[in-house]
Amino acid sequence: MSEFVYSFEEGSADMKDLLGGKGSNLAEMTSIGLNVPPGFTVTTEACLEYLEKERLSDEVEEQMKKYLERLEEQMDQEFGDPEDPLLVSVRSGAAVSMPGMMDTILNLGLNEETLQGLVKKTDERFAYDSYRRFVNMFGEVVRGIPHSEFEKIMDEVKEDRGADKDVDLDAEGMKEVTKRYKELVRDIPSDPWEQLVEATKAVFASWANERAIRYRELNDLPHDMGTAVNVQTMVYGNTGKDSGSGVAFTRDPSTGKNEVYGEFLRNAQGEDVVAGIRTPLDISDLKELWPDVYKELKKVCNTLEEKYKDMQDLEFTIEEKELYILQTRTGKRTPNAAVKIAHDMYEEGIISKNVALLRVEGDQIEKILHKRIDPEADLDELTQGLNASPGAASGKIVFDSDEAEKRGEEGDPVILVRPETTPEDIHGLAAAEGVLTSRGGMTSHAAVVARGMGKPCVAGAEEIDIDLEDERFEVNGTTLKKNEIITIDGTTGDVISGEAPLIEPEFTDEFKKLLGWADDIREMGVWTNADTPEDAEKALEFGAEGIGLCRTEHMFFEQERLEVVHEMIIAEDKEQREKALEELLPMQKEDFKDLFEVMDGLPLTIRLLDPPLHEFAPTDKESQKDLAEKMDTDLETIKKKVKRLEEANPMLGHRGCRLGITYPEIYRMQVKAILEAAS
Repeated sequence: MSEFVYSFEEGSADMKDLLGGKGSNLAEMTSIGLNVPPGFTVTTEACLEYLEKERLSDEVEEQMKKYLERLEEQMDQEFGDPEDPLLVSVRSGAAVSMPGMMDTILNLGLNEETLQGLVKKTDERFAYDSYRRFVNMFGEVVRGIPHSEFEKIMDEVKEDRGADKDVDLDAEGMKEVTKRYKELVRDIPSDPWEQLVEATKAVFASWANERAIRYRELNDLPHDMGTAVNVQTMVYGNTGKDSGSGVAFTRDPSTGKNEVYGEFLRNAQGEDVVAGIRTPLDISDLKELWPDVYKELKKVCNTLEEKYKDMQDLEFTIEEKELYILQTRTGKRTPNAAVKIAHDMYEEGIISKNVALLRVEGDQIEKILHKRIDPEADLDELTQGLNASPGAASGKIVFDSDEAEKRGEEGDPVILVRPETTPEDIHGLAAAEGVLTSRGGMTSHAAVVARGMGKPCVAGAEEIDIDLEDERFEVNGTTLKKNEIITIDGTTGDVISGEAPLIEPEFTDEFKKLLGWADDIREMGVWTNADTPEDAEKALEFGAEGIGLCRTEHMFFEQERLEVVHEMIIAEDKEQREKALEELLPMQKEDFKDLFEVMDGLPLTIRLLDPPLHEFAPTDKESQKDLAEKMDTDLETIKKKVKRLEEANPMLGHRGCRLGITYPEIYRMQVKAILEAAS
């Protein structure tokens, strides 16, 4: 019989494909002695079997029951016990990190009977807070009820009872929320085992949900891996003021600085932190609040970096001042942070130079070239939020992710503005220039996903009051509506009215050293495509050793030169054509002279004029009319000339019909310009 279930004690870090990233890391952390709540993992193979057969096999269910019984023995509690119930979380965990894309259910095992046991063991407010969370998550994940339906109920109860935040509701308030949630989700099984089976199937099914598929497509991930399911004993960050939940990075994911970075919420469960429902406290506040817990967290961070030899992103819960580690994974980071972390870890002796180079991906290098706001510019600053993902972007305000996707794909730059984002917003985030949220923190969904995409994000800008229905927001007496332009600076957290001027990026010493290391070990030369002296200078600045292709057609697209090319094309005879080319000759000569000076002896490959003829000979009526006006001639003359060209060149609109082939005189002019420039 196949093994579909493994306890955390049985797994290891090298079983990632089978146990998923989360399951293998939970097993590894258990083996090195970290305080991990016990549990077991249902494998990715079970997921793939479920997706194929659309049911859990008897084998999988039998093994889950066996491992659940082991967990009951380990915890000295029973699943479904009305006096002292064992409660579990059910979490997804693919082999690669897909933050927020699949589903989680907390506090599973609660029903009306076990709820009373939890009340006796703890207190009424905590028990009902835990129960309403379970009903909410089960309703969303298993029954497909939109998150907004639960938010609406919560907001109504808070308003009725004069509470600003969820945490301000007392026991009676939580009872009311739970009652109304249960009226919304009417068919939750009372049997905890049935709850577990349904939750497991729903998490498996979330591998194939729209947002997870979209995320894999955006990140070039395979669709055939499946997700594991991790069943883990609940620990509680919402038992009172001596408890909390948080997210920590072993290094700053925005800058790469070697310090513990993150945030936490008191009296909260982990989903509250990543969902951005409340703006959390900085991890440095933990040092002041519970110094022993902070000291232990730092020790855990050091242990994890030593084990995994990379920056880690971990979730933790503090239950009555005891620290539990719920998961760890390799942390998403900005491109600049990737460079600094790779550099520093090599300098610290943690990784080799070759590994450091492999830690920075090619597309991250490209994103380092992002522009930033000109510090000398006079800006109309609206407010400031958290600098959640660096870089700057301007765009038109949109409030809907579907619209952001549509307009972004059409080339219309937009900034997605939301109270907070959820995994359902992944397509809007991908298409927008950047994202602005009024709630959430540095580890909220918007922040984590934006950092992974290399897009700027300002999160937790609490002074902004967003009206999604009327598509506008107000901030400090100013109202901005959909399609008005704003600029966000994810490096500083500034939100600016209008389009701010941007300047070119500056390269850090670490970035320059990393490129130097690459030069030390590479065997392949790096050349560039460059068509102007300015392009060539920039390429050399980036380390290019030659120009592999200079496309001379790009030299003719400036208006002054384009007019001369048009004169050549509409010329009635060779003499008129030669006259136009004589006018182009000094322009070309100067181009090549400047390029030779910039390259200073480095290789330069020039391609003589090679575009399809239709790029210069307009075939549509409007373009012909514009050309006639520019050339100070009549439209009929242009039409006749283009018609003659079409008759002589049936392939006029295709790549087979080249301008240089049609007019070989232009090749001779270019060769003459090159030789004169070189001399």
